[in-house]
This record gives sequence, structure tokens and C-alpha cells, in this order.
Amino acid sequence: MTHLWVRAESRDNEERVGVLPDGVAELIAHGLQVTVEDSSARVIPTADYAAAGAVIAPEGSWVDAPRDAIIFGLKELPDNDMALHHRHILFGHAYKGQPAGQRLLARFKAGGGTLYDLEYLENVDGRRVAAFGYWAGYAGAAVSLLAYAAQLRGAPCPPVSTWASSSAMREDVKTALDGAAPSALVIGALGRVGTGASDLCEAVGLPVTKWDMAETAHGGTFPEVLDHTLFFNCILARPGTPVFVPADACTQPRNLRVIGDIACDPDSDFSPIKVYDHVTRWDAPVTRACTAPPLDVMAIDNLPSLMPRESSVDFAAQLLPHLKTLGALEAGVWGRAQSYFDDHIQKVTL
Repeated sequence: MTHLWVRAESRDNEERVGVLPDGVAELIAHGLQVTVEDSSARVIPTADYAAAGAVIAPEGSWVDAPRDAIIFGLKELPDNDMALHHRHILFGHAYKGQPAGQRLLARFKAGGGTLYDLEYLENVDGRRVAAFGYWAGYAGAAVSLLAYAAQLRGAPCPPVSTWASSSAMREDVKTALDGAAPSALVIGALGRVGTGASDLCEAVGLPVTKWDMAETAHGGTFPEVLDHTLFFNCILARPGTPVFVPADACTQPRNLRVIGDIACDPDSDFSPIKVYDHVTRWDAPVTRACTAPPLDVMAIDNLPSLMPRESSVDFAAQLLPHLKTLGALEAGVWGRAQSYFDDHIQKVTL
């Protein structure tokens, strides 16, 4: 029997979950065994999972789970040297040269485990089957606009915390802008992330320039980025990604005041934004890249967590049909995800 073990998230400010109680009930009816760890932070109460038929385990007990269990979480595992023996489903951020990702792969190689990276669950056409992208775009645009509103007041961007809903987030942004309508450029506008960013901007009355592959195919340079007040990067950093904001942007004439790096891969060699090098946090949502005039970069890497219930409901609905196929890990989306892992793990040296 396939055993899915839903671990508690260990990262700060992470309340999301990848499967809901009704999904657990469906998986059990489909023949899976489901264990759910207790969690003091998860947006869905543990009692709801117990009522759906899941076995409840202590928080963090996945390390002692049976070897045949498939460990399922969203964000990264605790960053230590423990060898990983299990099969894991999570967002690994391990295939673009990121230092933390290389450490993670080394742990899998040491333990003989396998990573099924949620970012690489793809259908036969190479399109991701489940993503938080829309809510990342929506929340990333919102936080970036809060940073812009603070700039206008000569104040630092305030800390952020969870919103009860997307509508509550939108109304807070409207209030902060107080009628201001800066120009915004969204690159990757046709994807999930770009759609979310564009929707938020338009909902609060901003003029939005929408670019996608056709507008960036020439490979650069892109002076139009510096001509807008706000720029939202909504494309994944991959080999061949052009540079949208060069390292010398601070010395160039520009209207640009806030960058929302929603794709957020600052430590990747392929990052298209070269004026900063680290993620930002909920308690300090932006980093100042330039002064006179200011340029702030928003680079929070768990943006959908700002709306944990809404984003979890959406993502879980996308993923559930594929969780039902875990009994055939060698095929379909899981087989393709393992191929990505196999290709990268062979390059790891211990």
C-alpha cells in the first residue's frame, strides 16, 4: 500500500499545506495510507485531518517514518547534514545551481533517497500540473505596491503578515496608495505568476504594460524596464534568460523605483535582476538596491503564504489528481520528475 506522509512545515511564516482534509479522504478511498503530522502553524486544523481518516503523527516525526513512506511537504527541509533516505515531494529549488539546493542534493545522494520536485511536475507538454504561481504574483504585486506607497511617504516598507483573503489584501493596497497610480511593467504576463501580478495591479487602478516571450525574444537590452515606475519579474530563471535589470542600473537614468522579483532566484546564475543578491523577509520585505532616487527590491520567496488558506485550497485542488497516481511513481508526472532528479544527482560529488 502506498503510504503518503504529510509533514509539518518547519519554516517560519509557513501555514500552507498541499492536501486538504477532503483530499485525504479521497486518497484513503483510493487505497492510500495517509499520515499527517500535527502542526501548530498549519492553516487547516489537525483535527480536520483526523476526522478525514488520517493517522496523526507528532510534528517532525517524518525522520523516523517507515522507509517506504513518501514524505510530502511544500517548503524546504531543515538545513542540516542529515542523509535523506526517503522519497520526498517538495519544492527543492535544487536544479539551478543554488548553494542550498546543492547541499540538499548531496543529502539525497548520501542517503539514497529521491526528490520529486513540485516545480518539475509536468505534463507531456512540459507544463507544470500544479503551482502557487497566481497567488505568488498577486501577493508579490501587493507587497511591492506597499513598498512604493511607503517610499512616497519617505518611510521604510512595513513588515507584512498573513491576510485573511485576497480581497482584504487588495483593499489594504488601495488604502496605502491613496490614489497614486504608478506605471507597471509585468514580464511573464501570460503565465500564472504574471496574471496574478497584473490582476492585482489592475484591481487597484494601475496602468499595466504586459510583456511575455514575444517582447523579450530579442535578448536585450531592455531600457523600457527602467522607464516604468514598477517592474514585476514573473519568469523562472533558466539558462538563456536575458538580463532585465543590469548591475549598473543605479547609475543609469531611470523612473524605476520598485522591483517585485516574484520569481525570486537571486542566488541563481541565471537571475535576470543583477542589482541584489539575497531574498527578503516578511519583517523586512524589501532591500534597497539604489539611492538618489531610491530603488527597492521585493524578493520574498514564500509569497503565497501571505494568503495561506486561499492559496492552499487552489494548489491542493490542482495536485490531488496526481497524488492519486502515487502508486505508479515510475510513470506520468512522477516519472518525469524523477528523470530531472536522476539527471542532477549524478553530477553531485560527496
